[in-house]
Amino acid sequence: MTSESSMPFKSALIIVNPKSGQGESGVEQFAQYLKDAQVRVEIRETTADGTPDDYVRDLENFDALVGAGGDGTVSSLAYAARSFNKPYLPYPAGTANLIAQNLDLPKDPRELADLFLSGRTVVLDLAELEVDGKVHGFAMLAGLGLDAAMIRDSEHTKDRLGVAAYVASALKQLRPQHAHFKLTLDGKDHQVEGMGVMVANFGMANYRVPITGDVSPADGKLTVIVLKGSNITSLLPTLLGSLRAKLHLGNADLGDSLETFDAAEVSVQASQALPAQYDGETLEGDVEVLKARVLPGAVRYFTPAALKDLTT
Repeated sequence: MTSESSMPFKSALIIVNPKSGQGESGVEQFAQYLKDAQVRVEIRETTADGTPDDYVRDLENFDALVGAGGDGTVSSLAYAARSFNKPYLPYPAGTANLIAQNLDLPKDPRELADLFLSGRTVVLDLAELEVDGKVHGFAMLAGLGLDAAMIRDSEHTKDRLGVAAYVASALKQLRPQHAHFKLTLDGKDHQVEGMGVMVANFGMANYRVPITGDVSPADGKLTVIVLKGSNITSLLPTLLGSLRAKLHLGNADLGDSLETFDAAEVSVQASQALPAQYDGETLEGDVEVLKARVLPGAVRYFTPAALKDLTT
């Protein structure tokens, strides 16, 4: 289920996480540009005891939602707002802003305001993650194992180092944990081994480099990616192949360090407890089982890109 549309919006609810990024997102300028264009704007800041459901409780009174923060903030707001069927702009105000990068959003407040005023949107999928009976929404990626360990180990330095914190964390993963994984995909079991498993709705990493091919945020399915190999260097051929694809240097050879599957409902059971994450938010404690399912056409994002440009 996909569709693209263009229509003006006359009011916006802007939710801002004041702790995201370096505090230089320009969201105040963005809001002023909207006000100058006669858009009614209300700004709310997240708090330690607030919830995404609280922040969007009266979203029916606005034409559109803007979530300003890191991937965790904008993802949780997308999930909380899914039943309102309002267009949503994930304003990039965090460290990596991978959701905004996947949507090919500009960084400049003026350009983001122009995009909002253009009304250009596209309907895409969301996803749900269930761990230990708790359900979390995610827009981009959930993972068990290596990628979650990298995110966990970068948490104490990302405010100081920015994106470089993720690179530094990756370099520490020379001997990652390995596990046997039982994947149950739309009811069918698969046995695999590796450093981790990722469940993707979007398929691009930093600088819009593809993680792997054929990941679509609008096909009603999730892409399950098994990270194989013995250590982090095993993924280098995949990285180089992705860069070739990004630079249009012929057919990309992603090597044999990844194995991919597609499914609407996913269960991952590991042979040992491992770190887990969803859209950059690490779960407390290690886990052995996670479940995910796709929510087709659950969000309408502002984006200047056509659907084909959002698919790897």
